[in-house]
Amino acid sequence: MSKSTSSTAKVKNDLIGTLKARFQKHMYRHPAVEWGMVENKLAGNKKVYAAIQEMESTGGEPDVVSKMGKANEIFFVDCAPESPAGRRSLCYDKEAWTSRKENRPAGNCMDLAVKMGVTILSEEQYRVLQAIETVDQKTSSWVLTPAAIRQKGGALFCDYRYGQTFIYHNGASSYYAARGFRGFVLLQ
Repeated sequence: MSKSTSSTAKVKNDLIGTLKARFQKHMYRHPAVEWGMVENKLAGNKKVYAAIQEMESTGGEPDVVSKMGKANEIFFVDCAPESPAGRRSLCYDKEAWTSRKENRPAGNCMDLAVKMGVTILSEEQYRVLQAIETVDQKTSSWVLTPAAIRQKGGALFCDYRYGQTFIYHNGASSYYAARGFRGFVLLQ
């Protein structure tokens, strides 16, 4: 076995170990799901594994959340207490990024999500996550924005304040150091 092959295997094993430990620590996120099933499905899916690795490396702390879809679907969702640090200071999409003539951020959340292989949470999915795990008490997260709002230049984001989940609007070209995005990937 070459050095690069053994180091790649170590990285993979380390991530699987991290995911398993997180899964076992937070059983309330997925009460009817068994780790063995998750690990078996993950072992044969390089695309999903790569997306989860990106979620982890950007601070998302991905874990299985079982109430995001149908009963038999397994979703890995960003469960970090605050919006993932490696995905902040981004405007909403490429159109918004392009429209900024000055002080452009490094990128935009929609393109980064595609590059990572994840989907940005919808408002409904964000609310499901908040019902399971209180997140974004100091930060906020962009969520998928309906076309009618986006066509008018706006975009939606959410956070948790005063014991409640809030949805807000902002210009899609805005960006803040405390605003990122949360994503998910479906393990099939």
